[in-house]
Amino acid sequence: DGTSWMAMYSLNLMRIALELARHNKVYEDIATKFFEHFLHIAEAMNNIGDEGIGLWNEQDEFYYDVLNLPNGNSVPLKVRSMVGLIPLFAVETLEPELLAELPDFTKRLEWFLENRPELAKLVSRWKECGDCERHLLSLLRGHRMKCLLRRMLDETEFLSDYGVRALSKVHEREPYRLQIQGMTHEVAYWPAESMSGLFGGNSNWRGPIWMPVNYLLIESLQKFHHYYGDDFKIECPVGSGQLVTLNEAANEVARRLTRLFLKGTDGQRPVLKYHSKLASDPHFKDHVLFHEYFHGDTGRGVGASHQTGWTGLIAKLLMPRKESKQL
Repeated sequence: DGTSWMAMYSLNLMRIALELARHNKVYEDIATKFFEHFLHIAEAMNNIGDEGIGLWNEQDEFYYDVLNLPNGNSVPLKVRSMVGLIPLFAVETLEPELLAELPDFTKRLEWFLENRPELAKLVSRWKECGDCERHLLSLLRGHRMKCLLRRMLDETEFLSDYGVRALSKVHEREPYRLQIQGMTHEVAYWPAESMSGLFGGNSNWRGPIWMPVNYLLIESLQKFHHYYGDDFKIECPVGSGQLVTLNEAANEVARRLTRLFLKGTDGQRPVLKYHSKLASDPHFKDHVLFHEYFHGDTGRGVGASHQTGWTGLIAKLLMPRKESKQL
């Protein structure tokens, strides 16, 4: 996930530099630098260690961490977790008008892609324009993106009634086990509080729903839709037979997240159902708390209850979004 975060970071800083370059041309060089960083990070993800093991697993069609062992061998850690979805975050679209406005950056970018084809092939096809002649920079081409979304939008795996889980529910019945030097290490699906004393016993990424990464998944789907347009369809939820656009899939994830805080048919909010007074008492039931994370199956609030630094993002998702070709 750290590698994917750095790819996202590089594209974000490239975008910032491009905006600044519209007012000061010196930033075109900086934008080029971060574009090159992005390509080298993509290279690293596809070639780990002396054995050349990449993070993408062709058999499972998912991204995994790779563990380098003391004996020099490398093994993929086949845990289907949020780690494998984070490559979706590294995505940017570039408008043709922006590229025309910044000819030095465009020239250098195209030179790099022409002269380093081994790097260029790792990211989305630059020469293929999408909706409104936009260009796409992403760690994922269409096939790999669809593979990840088949996992993410599957209700037996990542997709909960209340958002995207941090760990696939498949590990509830099939825990991942790794044996090293006579010790067995296990990762199982824990939808709420941690069942281990590690990290203080209250930092669980093994199943709950976390607002910030869900928000970034929604944003990434919107960016992909900005490039692919309405003709690119995926099944959501998987198994439903219902084909939707990437933007509609983003809206569905957002809708499920809002269920955490909205009253259900019983008049209660799932986030507060762990405490009868908070859930039902007329003096408390409308005073919503901003929990750190949420139960992967029931949506109840877990962890710190005033995590407005990231759970407050729900306010953005509750706001009506203007439907437009322009994001």
